Amino acid sequence: MSIFTGWRAALRIARRDAMRAKGRSALVVAMIAVPVLGVTALDVTYRSMTPTTTETLTSEIGSADALFRDQKMGPIEQLPDASTYTNLDGVLPAGNGDPVDIRTTFPKGSRAVSIQSVPASVTTGYGVTNTDIVEIRTSDRMLRGKIDLMRGAYPHDKGEMAATEPFLKATGLHLGSTTTVRNSGQQYTITGVVELPSELKTKALYADPGAVIAPWKDRADHDKKVLPPNAGSTDWLVKGPAGVGVTWPHIMEANKKGVLVTSRQVVLDPPPDSEVPLAARHPGITDNGSEELSTALITVIAMAVLEIVLLAGPAFAVGARRSRRQLGLLGTCGGDRRHVRAVVLGGGLVLGGIGAVTGVVVGLGLTAALQPVIENWAGHRFGSLSMPPLELLLIAVIGLITGLLAAFAPAIVASRQSVLESLTGRRGVRRSSRVLPLLGACVLAFGAAIALYGGTSGNSTLVAGGSMVAELGLLACIPVIVGFLGRLGRRLPLSPRMAMRDAARNRGRTAPAVAAVMAAVAGSVAIATYMSSYSAEVEYKYVPSLTKGTIAVVSSGEAVERLPLARAAVERNMAVSGGHADFRRVWAGSDCNVYEENHCGSLELVKPTGKARSCPLTRKGAKELAARLSADEHRKLMRSPACLVDQMSWSLFNTDESNIVVADADLLDTYVKLDDPAAAKALAAGTPVLLNPVYAENGEVTVKAVHQYSEKDTKNWKLHPGEARTITDKLKVYVAPAKYAATPGIRMILPERTAERLGLHTRAAGSVYTVAHAPTNAEDQRVSGAIEQSGGGIWVQFDHGPSQRQDTMLLILTLFASTVTLGAAAITTGLAKADAEADLNTLSAVGATPGVRRKLSGFQCVVVALTGVVLGTLAGLVPAVALRLIDLRDALKLMRLDPTQSAYTPIVLPWATIGVLVVCIPLLAGVLAAAFTRSRLALARRAG
Repeated sequence: MSIFTGWRAALRIARRDAMRAKGRSALVVAMIAVPVLGVTALDVTYRSMTPTTTETLTSEIGSADALFRDQKMGPIEQLPDASTYTNLDGVLPAGNGDPVDIRTTFPKGSRAVSIQSVPASVTTGYGVTNTDIVEIRTSDRMLRGKIDLMRGAYPHDKGEMAATEPFLKATGLHLGSTTTVRNSGQQYTITGVVELPSELKTKALYADPGAVIAPWKDRADHDKKVLPPNAGSTDWLVKGPAGVGVTWPHIMEANKKGVLVTSRQVVLDPPPDSEVPLAARHPGITDNGSEELSTALITVIAMAVLEIVLLAGPAFAVGARRSRRQLGLLGTCGGDRRHVRAVVLGGGLVLGGIGAVTGVVVGLGLTAALQPVIENWAGHRFGSLSMPPLELLLIAVIGLITGLLAAFAPAIVASRQSVLESLTGRRGVRRSSRVLPLLGACVLAFGAAIALYGGTSGNSTLVAGGSMVAELGLLACIPVIVGFLGRLGRRLPLSPRMAMRDAARNRGRTAPAVAAVMAAVAGSVAIATYMSSYSAEVEYKYVPSLTKGTIAVVSSGEAVERLPLARAAVERNMAVSGGHADFRRVWAGSDCNVYEENHCGSLELVKPTGKARSCPLTRKGAKELAARLSADEHRKLMRSPACLVDQMSWSLFNTDESNIVVADADLLDTYVKLDDPAAAKALAAGTPVLLNPVYAENGEVTVKAVHQYSEKDTKNWKLHPGEARTITDKLKVYVAPAKYAATPGIRMILPERTAERLGLHTRAAGSVYTVAHAPTNAEDQRVSGAIEQSGGGIWVQFDHGPSQRQDTMLLILTLFASTVTLGAAAITTGLAKADAEADLNTLSAVGATPGVRRKLSGFQCVVVALTGVVLGTLAGLVPAVALRLIDLRDALKLMRLDPTQSAYTPIVLPWATIGVLVVCIPLLAGVLAAAFTRSRLALARRAG
């Protein structure tokens, strides 16, 4: 009999066995399909989200041939893809340069559409908001792919506009609504909803050229109270002559007038470097480098391959044990160990092939079903649902091969069983290896060390390889860990005690199931830990503009008299908690907000001299110091009062660089959050409160005031004519604790009577409120509308918090890792339950009630799932920590180049995710196992 004939018989037996035990076969197929599904979905998503050059061009220029933009820098030279350009003679023109009529640079016979945007204040369904209005003929076919109509109709009249969906949701408007551009007074009807496929979160309005900017300019020319529009430069989308397009010679001619051109045909088919002057003078400038996968992605892919093996292994082990009688019959018919191995491996080939194909197909379907969700996360549409056939085939082959590898160990075990043991169903008693756990512990430590070394050295290969080795080492330790479970259950109730002892007694069944859950959880924990750590880093680096939980109502100029109306609007429409604290602006001489800089006064807090009062990271020797600092030491130093001086240069309180605010004790409680009766008493007595102790010396602060008055400031010029006067005063101050030096926008609070005594000018500037939550779009627009109706000139300022923009691929990885984790946990515990069916039959035979059997089955799965989750959490921390060490290495390198750059790279455990995994997955597994355990079992025929 040839080898092919033998394998054909083995495959036929494996196929029939799979058809006979459909439930078990389905679980095995699912165990292989789940990780293949995750890898397939990840691959298709990554490819679909990564735009091709053609798709990038379409999002930028639509269906036009080219985009022409005036750079206002004189003659230029550019690369064919317009990514790099430079001034031709190296001398930039003064100002913005002379404007160029871009239309004179178009190829003859071209057709063009102009693009120009302007920021404007418009009415909404709630009140008033600020947005960008883009003048572009959206109905032109040249815009397809750049701007697409979702519903309604394109604007065709001067009184019509189109809006994006995010703008409508934020403003409470809809199709058919009207909005008024407040600056021009023109009213427009929203006729269509459009989207930018490459920027789905854009909030903007679109009108035809001449519909907004021209009437606004006209009104500003006739009404000096109306500010003219601050319109941007005009760009042009160009459709070149038929059959010609926009060629490289056309681009070079346009460059001579300072126009940058992005041409579709030139980008897709660039000229040789010898014909590109900029490339000829700078060899290598066109090399963009090879595209590399991120370290995090490489590590996750490596762990995914290992996960497939670990998930499929227990599936085939259970299958082999459930088929041991059939395998024993094969031996009685003359089959030897080779034939037994062939049958088990044949099952791996059959079920592995079905699982691989199923995983690929379901992965494609899942990605297609979740496409809108993924696109919203990413903020742009897929160019197309990319399904690279070679990559999908490779994924299926990897799933098939790893399925065979996973069946190899069960095949060896099954072939070594005696025929008698196989026919009687006895598993025999085997002592656990004492060497394997010790070897596993060494491998675990070795793998963790490799991964951490890879993190410190920036080697992604070592991170991925070390993480896999560490997980394999932990895998070898599982039998010993499971063995301890029996001892832990001595004082537990009957069902959980039996479940713990059963897990310890049947380690050959429990350990593979625990390993499978561990493999699935490890990937989720690794990704979640990395993302939570990254979010903490972003939050730390963020510099707030206001104290958390507060808003500021700020006025300008003569709008001060309308502050009571603004306060009433805020208190009526926002989640204000408590009263408000008023503050005043303070200045010396003529107000620099009104008069020219050289004809107005100044106010300054004089910082005493000495090294202790200057930031070590900004003075001489800073780079040498940074080279010696750890990330935590650098973080502590950057938060010191001396270094915070340089970080506070702008304030929402309308102060100058002194950051001095005139207020009373209410501001301490509402904004500074300084609960100290001594500070409040000091303000009441006319003593300033200093928040940054660097400016204090012996309990005093030096205030330098330059009283310079402008002749245009007629009222004060009469009182203080002549040269500027510089007055320096020393004031006794209350010095707040050092932590209050980080208070956004304020260095010192000055009592009003003290300011008057120093000859300074003050004026009411606004109020601060404590709010329960940040204002919503509707609340903000209602308040803005009420303020505009009263005359305007007042703004409600609030801190938006750190940007939560995260790597989209990490978000996608989190989604699919969670799916795989839940699926794998449920299927693995199902397999463990199926393998324990004989124990349930024994319980039934000795008179156990159905409730006891259900509880035992449920607790058996809880033990498997909980142990796997805990071990998976530990295994997932290794790659997460290693990846953060790579980030730390890069941050330290940047810090040593620029000592003021933060190198803070925290490692933050995602306790919420870990809690969900530890609680929900075991609970779900236990409930499902208990629910699907049959109340009454059919009497089983005695084996043998």
